Amino acid sequence: MPFTLATWNINSVRLRAGLVVDLLKAEQPDVLCLQECKSPVDKIPFEVFEAEGYAHCVARGQKGYNGVAILSKLPIEDAGALDLASLGHARHVAARLENGVVIHNHYVPAGGDIPDRVKNEKFDQKLRYLTEMREMWEAEAPQKSILVGDLNIAPREDDVWNHKQLLKVVSHTPIEVEHFEAAREAGNWVDVTRADIPEGNLYSWWSYRSPDWDAADKGRRLDHIWATADIAGSASGSRVLRNARGWEKPSDHAPVFATFDL
Repeated sequence: MPFTLATWNINSVRLRAGLVVDLLKAEQPDVLCLQECKSPVDKIPFEVFEAEGYAHCVARGQKGYNGVAILSKLPIEDAGALDLASLGHARHVAARLENGVVIHNHYVPAGGDIPDRVKNEKFDQKLRYLTEMREMWEAEAPQKSILVGDLNIAPREDDVWNHKQLLKVVSHTPIEVEHFEAAREAGNWVDVTRADIPEGNLYSWWSYRSPDWDAADKGRRLDHIWATADIAGSASGSRVLRNARGWEKPSDHAPVFATFDL
């Protein structure tokens, strides 16, 4: 059964519910994973999304910060949530499809501005989050799973607009990339987006600080879709919906898509 999945850091689901509806109408993904919802679960306007055919949802939320949700046309069941690094944040939720595939939706800590885990507690939290990901998968390798979300790391040189300039900037520092890749490899995850689009600059985030984000194109690929090796070969059609970054009052992230035939 083919299904299309999208992941999007929406940067406030209540503020941008209209943009979510626009995406659902225009692109019709079967499953949409949202991060940075910035809302308690009971305040998320699920009825608006249900009106578009997305009758199934699982979510974890908190007031004003973090928050993750999975909206689906397909039946799903809540498969739990993790509190990695014991932060007490709503940063993960999982859903199980009827075919047994588990979708994990993560919002990895951004890590603050200083890439030093001693001087910057947020950076330490980020590395601890990634470390616990790795340790979890070393203890028990995931199977028949898809992992998506704003992982807040652009691992490859062509995942950022300027590799050399960003080596000391949080999201592309060597220690972050090392932790990121160690976690991915521990779970035998395949970077579906780069399996489909192996070469060339590719971004999913552009800062609000850039008044002409499109022309400047100083982007980073912070949003990812992974699949376990047992199902990664079923993935195709990966793309970033870049034009969504230019919608009215947009998120600073663009949605990322992939299709799975399972």
